[in-house]
Formats: sequence, C-alpha cells, structure tokens
Amino acid sequence: MKIEAVTLREIQMPLVHFFETSFTRTYSRRILLLTVHCEGVEGWGECVAGEDPFYSSEWAETAWPTITHYLAPALLGRNLESARDSGALFSRVRGHRMAKAALENALWEAEALQKNLPLWKLLGGSRKEISCGVSIGIQDSVEQLLDKIQTELSAGYRRIKVKVKPGWDVNVLEKIRARWPDITLSCDANSAYTLDQVEHLRAFDQFNLLMIEQPLWDDDLFYHARLQKELGTAICLDESIVSARSAAVALDIGACRIINIKVGRVGGFSEARRIHDICHGQKIPVWCGGMLESGIGRAHNIALSTLENFSLPGDVSASKRYWKEDVIDPEVQVSPQGMIAISDQPGTGYRVKEDLIEKLTVRKETLRA
Repeated sequence: MKIEAVTLREIQMPLVHFFETSFTRTYSRRILLLTVHCEGVEGWGECVAGEDPFYSSEWAETAWPTITHYLAPALLGRNLESARDSGALFSRVRGHRMAKAALENALWEAEALQKNLPLWKLLGGSRKEISCGVSIGIQDSVEQLLDKIQTELSAGYRRIKVKVKPGWDVNVLEKIRARWPDITLSCDANSAYTLDQVEHLRAFDQFNLLMIEQPLWDDDLFYHARLQKELGTAICLDESIVSARSAAVALDIGACRIINIKVGRVGGFSEARRIHDICHGQKIPVWCGGMLESGIGRAHNIALSTLENFSLPGDVSASKRYWKEDVIDPEVQVSPQGMIAISDQPGTGYRVKEDLIEKLTVRKETLRA
C-alpha cells in the first residue's frame, strides 16, 4: 500500500441544535478531514480535535500543522504492508493522538478497500448490528431537557446519557427518574468535580445509573480509584484513557468499572483494539463515545463498535441528530429498535459526498511524495 499523497481540508458544519457540556457550548463544528491516496484507492479519515483546547490540549489549530509538517511527511512515499504499521512512523511525535488517528484510520479504510473487505471485518469485528444510545447536552431548562429525552426515547435509543455539572446534576436526575424510573440512564461530568465533593457525588447512587462518566480530572487515574471505592455507581473513564497502558493501569488500581473508547482520543484503530482486548480479558465492558463527528468519523465509530466487547450502547447515533445534511451516503440511520445495521460493502460501507465536502471546505492542502 504505497502512500502517494495526503489531502487535508477543513470543513465547517452548523449543528442542528447546540451541544453543551460542563466546559463549553458548541453551535457549529470546524472539522478536519483528510484523504490518503494509495495507488488508485482513497481512504478517508476525520480528526476529532475540537474548535478549542477544552476537551483536550489538542485542537484544530494544532492538528493541522502537526499533520502537514510531521505526520503526513512520515508516510509519503512509504509502502506499508498494513495500516497498523503507521504507528511506528508516527512514534517520534509525542501526543497528538487525534491527528495520528485521522491518518491511521484513513489508512485502515484504504487497506480495506484494497482487500475488498468491509472495514469492520478487517478490524476483527463480529456484530452485524450495534445498539445505540444518545448523549444529550446541558439545556436552557430542565423542561427542554425532558422534551429532548422523550424525543430520543420515542426514536428507539437504548441508553440516555445526560451531561452534568455542579448546579445541573442531582436536581436534574431527580426529575428524569421521576418521569422514567426504568430507562437505562447515565451521566457525563467531563471532569466537572473534585474529590472533596465525594458526599455530593454519593447522592448520584440513588438514581440507579449505568455509570457516571469522568467525574474527576481529565488526566487522573489515582483519585478516580479512591472515588470508585466510595460510590455504588460504576465510574466510566473517558478522557483519562489515552492508551492501552493507561487502560491497564486504571483496571489494576480499580479506577473504573467501564471504559469509553474514543478512537480519536487514543490515537487510532490499532490502540483502540488493544484497549478493547485488555478490557475484554478482564471482563470490563466498553462502549464507543462520540465527538460530534461528521459521517466519516461516525462510520469509523460504527466499524469499531462491531468488536465483541462493545457490549454497551454507544454514542453512535443517527446523522440527522446533528446535521441537516451529512457528508456520507447513505446517512447513518437508527432503527426504531435503536440499532444500526452493519454494511457488508468494502470499506466503511458509506460513500463520501465529495461535491458537498468541496462546498463546505474553507481550506485545503495536498502533500505529495
């Protein structure tokens, strides 16, 4: 698989509805897409780095030069046996996992196309459909949140996750549980709490939550282990899990009972599979988190979610929840039963709408061998 060129572009897409977490409210997305050109085959990848360095230190303005100055030049002109070989070429660059993932994942798709295989089969997946949950951001009012939950439940989603922060947590969960005592419910704090709030966090146990996601610092494992001992509710780690090594440490010290695997956050499919395998071996369930991706990144999340240990509903929901028009065809659709069917077509099984992407593109650069 010879890497002849890499095309990087930025597109801008307004969200159908704003999305608010404990640290920011987002109305539109700046999305970096890239294409690897390999002897007549094109693989597409998406960099999930945000508009600002809030979720992580990586953001759009660090990912672009990291790709163009270091990562893409390390690939150009190389002849790789498989996409997983790219990791060694990127190893001189510390961090920048989201930038690395965009390239590696594009190579995985190119390899799948060259081998005439569905991407999910190349990854080692086995599921022919995946179950879907939704992540609902902080709203302007509790009533608005309840309306949104009803909409998603009516659409068939199998797990509701709500964002929380101090001042928007116990009172909100009380109202949700009063209306829906039996739905599968979880919450995501995005590091909004500290260990001196353990008494407050114990109050979450009364709501029979599937999990509380990343309650403490984004780079912490040790204090999450202390907190998990104090809670009946399972802690799920997200931001803290950046590699297979950090996942192994988290499980060794009891920092969590569930792990959210975001393929961009951990540096690509290869590392995501390693984390999956570690968790599978220790009977720790995993699920696939979302980063407000376009259909390109969403298709990669679908492929990853077919691996055996992705046993909990992920955040891989329908395109129409986010975009008036997505950049893939067909758009991602969720059945009334809350499932996404997996395509047997080569690659991701979704066609990239290149004409639409060109209209949305605000900058573009092609690097050649």
